[in-house]
Amino acid sequence: MEENNCENCTLRKKYDEKPKSFGGRFWRFHINFCPGWKMYMNSLDDEKRNEIASHYRLKKWMNN
Repeated sequence: MEENNCENCTLRKKYDEKPKSFGGRFWRFHINFCPGWKMYMNSLDDEKRNEIASHYRLKKWMNN
């Protein structure tokens, strides 16, 4: 199985730089159903997952 690249995703970087840009908004929309993002989040320990969920305001992943 191929490793996911969510940690270094170009669109994620665009979101971090300019959340309201088209690329940034697309990334935020995309992670709601991306199987790679789900695998990435499930692979993280609870502390890191909550940190990322809090940073991106992802209610689905907070305290999961």
